[in-house]
Parts: sequence; structure tokens; C-alpha cells
Amino acid sequence: MIGDVTGILLAGGKSRRMGEDKRFLLLGEQTLFERTLAVLQSIFQTVCVVIAQDSPPLDAEVPVVRDLVAGCGSLGGLYTGLRQAHTEYVFVVACDMPFLNPILVRHLVSLKDKTDIVMVRLEQGLQPTHALYSRRCLPVIEGMLQARQLKIQYLAAHPSLHARLVAENELRKIDHEGLSFINVNTPADLDAARMRHARGTDPASSA
Repeated sequence: MIGDVTGILLAGGKSRRMGEDKRFLLLGEQTLFERTLAVLQSIFQTVCVVIAQDSPPLDAEVPVVRDLVAGCGSLGGLYTGLRQAHTEYVFVVACDMPFLNPILVRHLVSLKDKTDIVMVRLEQGLQPTHALYSRRCLPVIEGMLQARQLKIQYLAAHPSLHARLVAENELRKIDHEGLSFINVNTPADLDAARMRHARGTDPASSA
């Protein structure tokens, strides 16, 4: 178990494209929320869930906190997680990523020395909600929140921060199909995830 990094689960989305609260949608015998939380708990000694200020209450066996700044999406969730954590680093994931790979998460955490951010860069872009951040990001995030510049990936290019960007060919050695970065945002996404799950290949079983 990793003790010097806190696992942060972002679970406060509006689920607009899904049409219902996707945290409670079933994939197999678990909800999306339960699946992602279980993976984080298998890796990190300390896990915290961050929800929006106007989100319905969430019952979990770990601390659940509300965004310190309302209406700022994932960046606000990251800010809240960093402020709440007692560790220098946090690893942040979104609760709509049902195929997290514990081995990949541990690999990304292992790259944290002498850096502020560890983030994967796929062909389609940076992946900021499956990434590691240090508390040194807090002043930059506060400035971004004040300016309403809410794209987390901008942190990776900030001149005061050092980012370790993990190339796609590096992560494919562990997560061969890139399943870790599948998001469930729409009913079609959910159907595809359920079909994949039914085929029996689940990286969470590597925990």
C-alpha cells in the first residue's frame, strides 16, 4: 500500500450527457463509483472522495468532502483534494473510468520524484483526471480558479511547475489497450463498457 500519496476520487459530475447519475450505474455487480473506489483503496492507504457543493450526499467508507470552490469542475475537485490531503502528492481519478489498471497507477506514482505532475499524453491529448499532482500546484491552481481558467491540463505547461509527461508507447507496455482512459459519459459509452466487462478482461483484477 502506498502511504505517501493520497488517492482522490472525483465524483461530483453533473452527468448531463448520461441523463442520470452515472456514479450509481451498474457495471457487473458494482456501480461505477464502487469500482473506481475499490481500485484506489487497493493501492493507497488514504483515499478521499470529492463531490460538488450541490451534489446529493454520498455514502462511502472513506471521507467525502464537498468542493471548496463551487462550479469549477475537475479543477475545483483537484484543488479541494490537494487542500484536504495530508500528503505531499495526490493521485486523482474520475469515477467514470471503470477500467483503471492498478499496475499503471503504481507506475505513474513511481515517477513522482523531483516532479510536480505526472500525466499521460495520448494521441488525443493529455489525461488530467488520471494523474499525480503535488501540493506545489496549489498556488497555480488558485490563480487559475480566480481567472476562471478551468482546464487542468494547463497546469502541465505552467513555467513554475515541472511535469513528467508519459508517452503513449510507455503506458502501452502496461495497459496494452489504453483501457484506463475509457470514460463513461453517455448511454452508448455505458453499453460499450458493459460489453467489454462481459468479455471478462478487467484490469482491476490485477490489484
